[in-house]
Amino acid sequence: MFPTEKIASGTLNALLFYCSVMGILLYIATLLRIKIKLFKNLFIPASLIAGTLGLILGQYGIGVLPPEMTQSWGAMPGRLITIVFAPMLIGLTIPNPKKVGNLIGPQLIFGYVGDFIQIGIPFIITALILKPLWNVNDMIGSIVEIGWCGGHGTAGGMIDVFKQLNWEDGGPLGLTSATVGLFIGIIVGMIIINYGVRKGYTSVLKSEDSINSSVSYDIIPQSEQQAAAVTTINKDVVESFAFHGSLISIAIFIGWILQKQIASALNIGMPLFPMAMIGGLIVQLAIAKTKIADAVDVRTLQRIQGLALEFLIIGAIASIKVPVVVAYAVPLLILMISTAIITVLYFFWAGPRIFKNEWFEHSIVNFGALTGVTAVGLMLLRTVDPEMKTEASRAFALRAPFFSPFAGGGLITSILPVLAVKYGALKTGIMFLGIAVVLLIAARVMGFWGKPNLEQSSVAHSRK
Repeated sequence: MFPTEKIASGTLNALLFYCSVMGILLYIATLLRIKIKLFKNLFIPASLIAGTLGLILGQYGIGVLPPEMTQSWGAMPGRLITIVFAPMLIGLTIPNPKKVGNLIGPQLIFGYVGDFIQIGIPFIITALILKPLWNVNDMIGSIVEIGWCGGHGTAGGMIDVFKQLNWEDGGPLGLTSATVGLFIGIIVGMIIINYGVRKGYTSVLKSEDSINSSVSYDIIPQSEQQAAAVTTINKDVVESFAFHGSLISIAIFIGWILQKQIASALNIGMPLFPMAMIGGLIVQLAIAKTKIADAVDVRTLQRIQGLALEFLIIGAIASIKVPVVVAYAVPLLILMISTAIITVLYFFWAGPRIFKNEWFEHSIVNFGALTGVTAVGLMLLRTVDPEMKTEASRAFALRAPFFSPFAGGGLITSILPVLAVKYGALKTGIMFLGIAVVLLIAARVMGFWGKPNLEQSSVAHSRK
């Protein structure tokens, strides 16, 4: 029996104990990730392994972990995602679109069109196939974009939204979608990379043998270790991490006020995490012209985000309600497979037409982000461009302020279930596909669409 009898459920002691068990699972998962070659070759993150261990040990597995523990873990993603989103716009310098338009324009077109296809197609499939045959809820069409491009964090944050809209099954299905998307992003992404190298589509890697050599160390040697954050404020005043935590707290508090005001004015359920992101923008605007701005270290904020995200993923996966997933197995499988096929076809069709140079590198980072969030996209990019010789990483980073607040877990993602309830799956799907078509027409007008050039010469040669 797991030693929880003397810890009253729902107390702070219980929360501390539950979090300590999550930490133990993460430590074990880290050792497994380092020691087991399969996990390394497939780039499976330790948090995903830890969450799977928690699921196996939980009430739907061998039952070692008590239900109240995994249920508490299941409530954490909706709160931790707010910590992830709140600092997203703090300390951020918005690039001038006029100066970098030619660089970020194709990235935005590819990203938004891919995201809207990922919304539109599942909704249309829901309306024309899934609902007539299995009488599913219209909102099921939203779980692909929520889970894939949004990731476990967004899927966890949307649990309360689905509950407010009287469809509690949406929570576990969204988390399952995120897990599937993560595997598709990694595994299918690596298959695409191997294929692209063989066909000569890549600009840097020219042989499959060099793919494994581009993978960095699991444990970075001391001689190569770099500071992940810097101290920006005198410790006699306040600990730097605590100061950055206070900024995040202010952003969340502003977001909470915005959430309540919008819910009262429009009578709709709005999740807290996108509002906290807007709260972060308000914080940034307030401090931008003050000395406090010099005390903001974006890397410190990223470390706090990363900590929250690791535990978020563990809690999200470990608390998946397996019976719900089993009940929706066939509709879920149809959505996952069809969207995966369409996303791969979109990669090869749009990539060489939208990106004039280094199309494969620009497209693969977006493919990873569309299926398994930004971290997977950057991992795939580092695999084909380990020294970041192409412009793909810079372009992808510059487009973030114009993409992340809206799609792939942003404002658009947060209202998808509401749109499905109000307008139905078919109208919602057609609307987003229509927007995608408009964007492609705009790309052609602006010169971001041309004749495909699949085979790439070396980076050095292509820039002469």
